[in-house]
Amino acid sequence: MLIYKDILTGDEIVSDSYDPKLVDNVVYEVDCAMVTEGAVEVNTGANASAEEAEEALDDAEVKVNNVVNSFRLQSTVFDKKSYLSHLKGYMKAVKAKLTEKGASPETIAEFEKGAQTYVKEKLLPNFKDFEFYTGESQDVDGMVVLLNYREDGVTPYIIAWKHGLEEMKV
Repeated sequence: MLIYKDILTGDEIVSDSYDPKLVDNVVYEVDCAMVTEGAVEVNTGANASAEEAEEALDDAEVKVNNVVNSFRLQSTVFDKKSYLSHLKGYMKAVKAKLTEKGASPETIAEFEKGAQTYVKEKLLPNFKDFEFYTGESQDVDGMVVLLNYREDGVTPYIIAWKHGLEEMKV
């Protein structure tokens, strides 16, 4: 199995078990599902006393996004101006990290051009539709994962920057 980690923070973002699809050679899109997380029932084998009222527990079932929950992604909020400011710094940091790791000039140029095109053509026109998540460390200098819904309005999917991820075999 491959785990995709943020190259800046080391946070685990997603794994290949969720079948990431490469889009425009610049981002991975990963379909998610809303799953029910239920309370754990523990049967101690003891009989409840007839005199004691049954204790109510706060362990209600909750619907969660399977990828967000599995990788402990943390919700955050951006307006367009603050997101673009973050993105500018993030892209600069990724470029520096790619250079440090010995990426070819072609790879870096592909990243810069592809990211710029993706932001202009796909992110900005639909900005109001996105939810934002940081990795588990909540390091705002790291990757901000985007969440949106497919055309059916029901199927959630996340978007992660390809060049901002490194693969780790487990």
